[in-house]
Amino acid sequence: MEVLEAIYGRRSVRQYTGEPVTREEVLEIVRAGSWAPSGLNNQPWRFAIVSDGEKRRALAGLTKYRHILEGAPVSIAVFCDRAAMYNDTKDHQSVGACLQNMLLAAHAMGLGAVWLGEILKSADKVRELLVLPEGLELMAVVAVGRPAEFPRKGDRKDLDDLIVGEY
Repeated sequence: MEVLEAIYGRRSVRQYTGEPVTREEVLEIVRAGSWAPSGLNNQPWRFAIVSDGEKRRALAGLTKYRHILEGAPVSIAVFCDRAAMYNDTKDHQSVGACLQNMLLAAHAMGLGAVWLGEILKSADKVRELLVLPEGLELMAVVAVGRPAEFPRKGDRKDLDDLIVGEY
């Protein structure tokens, strides 16, 4: 899949068939995330892969979008390791690039995924559930599965509405 085709064709997928996603597929998505750019190449992202049914249900209970996480065979919690950070803004931007790489990789592999941010209100509870140290700051949870839906064509604002100047 060409890069621009992946960017323009990717959509947030919120419904899944229930068919499993292989460990190799999950690791490929994580690997793609790990290749995002980061300042000083500090690679501050960390991943917790949640495929166990009981843990997935507990994780789902921490967001109002529980139905999405319950329907996805795998969720990947993405954290920023505060010990690896050198600049809050740059490192948070890097994790955003990591998340985008993960979504594009899932799309390129024929999988569906969505980045959930609403669960950040429960960040401490997510860390406790997964028994992770306080130094890991939750950035998002990515639900991954085989698409049961094919979301509508996306739309974007016109570039004239987004470009604030050309000099």
